[in-house]
Amino acid sequence: MKKIITQIYEIQTPAEAAAVIAAGVDHVGSVVVSPENWKVPSIRETIREVAKTAAKSSLILLYNQPDIVWASLTYYQPDIVHFCENLVDGCSRETQTSIEARCRPLVCLQQRIRADFPEVKIMRTIPIPDSHASADFPFLELAKIFEPVSDYFLTDTLIKGTSGSNDQPVEGFIGITGKTCDWIAARRLVESSRIPVVLAGGLSPENVYEGILATRPAGVDSCTLTNARDENGRPVRFKKDMEKVAQFVAEASRA
Repeated sequence: MKKIITQIYEIQTPAEAAAVIAAGVDHVGSVVVSPENWKVPSIRETIREVAKTAAKSSLILLYNQPDIVWASLTYYQPDIVHFCENLVDGCSRETQTSIEARCRPLVCLQQRIRADFPEVKIMRTIPIPDSHASADFPFLELAKIFEPVSDYFLTDTLIKGTSGSNDQPVEGFIGITGKTCDWIAARRLVESSRIPVVLAGGLSPENVYEGILATRPAGVDSCTLTNARDENGRPVRFKKDMEKVAQFVAEASRA
């Protein structure tokens, strides 16, 4: 059996990158949160720190304007660029044709990245609801659309509230919910995908082993539940709890 890839997000400094790599993390993830302030020297230095090692850097861009994406990839030079748009709004009510039309600009973006930055791998988040409500949610159709232009999928949690799929922590994007997705649906994606699938969404040292057994992914990802906590017990953005990271890696390695 191949080693499970471990991926940890919100690593924004070289020091934290060095620490998580020392803990055994394979993919070190950073996040650029704004197209207005896309050039962050500390993140570039973080990616350069990762490049000195056998680990890989993964960079989420919370924007998809082609000119800024191109400038960002030139500036940061990550191993992996990761896109996590919500993709579709209330897509269980949409036709396959309308889903494809909505996704087409992002597919074209990824095609252009492959042509212009062939050394950069592409990770695409496939949203999966946070309960067994995924029976009518076309995540497999979304995967089929993006598979030809992606190198990895990441299954992350879509919150489906009363307003449809607009209740995400970061508007327009998937992630940092701290909630698990439907693992039965995630297992279906793993079994049908021709590219590696990374399981994400609410994974912690306490449940990552169970998640691997349930879904058999190529890798596992954690952000919120390996972050440090404030005095009220709430996760702190962009600050890791290194003990939890080490425990996460150890539990993943058991599978």
